[in-house]
Order: sequence, then C-alpha cells, then structure tokens
Amino acid sequence: MLRRPLLALSRSDQVKRLVTTMPGSSGIVARFVPGESNASAVEATAALAADGLLVTLDRLGEDTLDRAQARVTVHAYLDVLTRLSQAGLTASTEVSVKLSAVGQALGPDGPAISLDNARRVCAAAREVATTVTIDAEDHTTTDATLDTLQSLRKDFPETGAVVQSGLRRTEGDCKDLAYSGSRVRLCKGAYKEPESVAYQSRADVDLSYVRCLRVLMNGSGFPMVATHDPRLIRIAGMLAGRADRRQGTYEYQLLYGIRPEEQRRLARSGESVRVYLPYGDDWYGYLMRRLAERPQNLTFFARSLLTKS
Repeated sequence: MLRRPLLALSRSDQVKRLVTTMPGSSGIVARFVPGESNASAVEATAALAADGLLVTLDRLGEDTLDRAQARVTVHAYLDVLTRLSQAGLTASTEVSVKLSAVGQALGPDGPAISLDNARRVCAAAREVATTVTIDAEDHTTTDATLDTLQSLRKDFPETGAVVQSGLRRTEGDCKDLAYSGSRVRLCKGAYKEPESVAYQSRADVDLSYVRCLRVLMNGSGFPMVATHDPRLIRIAGMLAGRADRRQGTYEYQLLYGIRPEEQRRLARSGESVRVYLPYGDDWYGYLMRRLAERPQNLTFFARSLLTKS
C-alpha cells in the first residue's frame, strides 16, 4: 500500500528538502549509503571484503541532462577503480553504472554518448582486472539499455546485465541473456511502472521472479540473485541444486545496510555474496526507492528522523 506513494515522493523536491534538513536524517542515510566520496566508498568496501563479502559500487546519480556532469561521473568511476586497485580490492569488487548517469538522456545523441562513456568505464575496469554491470532503470530505457549492453559486450563480454522481474517482458529477456559468459542480475525493480508493462501486485512480481530465475539457473550464464526475501533466497538455492550448479557458479546480491547478518550467514555457508554499495551525495531518490521496496524500513526511518543527532 505504501509503495506507490513512496515512489512518488522519490521525485519530490519539497519532501527532499524536508528530509535533508530534519534532525537524524544523516543516521538513516548512513545505514544505506556509507558516504559521499570515493574514499569513503573504498573504506566501506574494505570492511565488507574483510567479512568475506563481494561488492559492487554504484555512484549515485541519474537523469543527467548535462554533458559536463556525465563526464564528472565517468571520471569519478575511473578514480574509484584506481583507488580499488591501489587498495588490492578489485578481486572482490566491481562497479555498477546507470546509463542515465553517463548521458543516456542527453537527447538524440544520448545513447551514443552513454555508450562511449560506458566504454571508458569498462576499459578502466578491465585494466584493473574487474568488471562493470549496467544497471536497469525504468521501462522506457530498457530497449536502449539492452542495445547498449549488446554493443559493450562485443569488446567487453564480461559486462553484466540487470533485469527486473516486475516487468512483463523480463522472462523473455532472461531467455535471450542466459548464454555462456553472460552475467545477469535479477532484481524485482524499484520504479513505478504502468500496468501495461509491469505486474502490479507483489505476488505476481514474485512469481515472475521465480520463472525468470529458473530460466537463468537452467541457462549457461552466471545468475546474480538480487533479493532480500528469505523465501526467494531458499527457492534460489533449490533451483541451483536442481540445475546441478555448484556454489560459485551463481551469486546472491543484497543491498548495503539491509539484512547484513543474512549476508554474512550466506557467505559463511560457502555462497558467493555481493553487496550493492551505493555512495555519493545524490542519495535521496535511492533512499526513497529502498523504502518503497521494503516499507518496514519506514518505521526505522521515521524513528531516526525524530531522534536528535
């Protein structure tokens, strides 16, 4: 019931100003976003790696409508990749990139600009022996994002894809992407989408998730199971067993700050577990989408806002 209002609030400048100025807001943000700088991201990554966890870093920011800002984002990724290499963390850490953050929305030339910028990030990642995953965004960008992924994989076949079980088309996309060498992150989706293209009930989204996951587990690629739902985590393990997959031929992915004990439990059991770690000052939209995905976090959020820092 709360999901749609929270998603609407994710784009409200008025509510953003309220949240950012209220006492205690820094505490709730720090739970989900460990810092604003590349240095803070690398520090948080090192702590997770010490717990036996893998990491994917996402520099927050999307809907970039300025070429200069897109270049700033690219340079930030190049810098954080260098810092990860210097810290000896690239064996356990990759980066996630939203194409809208590197220019996809810059008019008719946007797809070409974002492709060129993504190539630069992919080349830098390969240079330090790690990889890039191209994040999914709202349904209006899906075709363009998958086209860009296909172009990137010609030179960087290790580039990861992201698909969302909330979209009706995704089971078909999974079938197209489940080939040898392909890395595919399956998540539920965190965008408000129309009924014409997306399932509206949680049950239907979950059923789609299981269907899509079955396709990926039975395929030849590398499934990345992005969920915090205990039931879906159990189903993922069951599907992996039925597909005769060994631990390490797939991985679980969970968000930074959500169910950290489960992250460590899975890792201790021998599973590959990657933490999606966002950072940067453009955290508001990300935070609201996390609350929409998991509304029980709203109680924690409200309590934090009402507590003086």
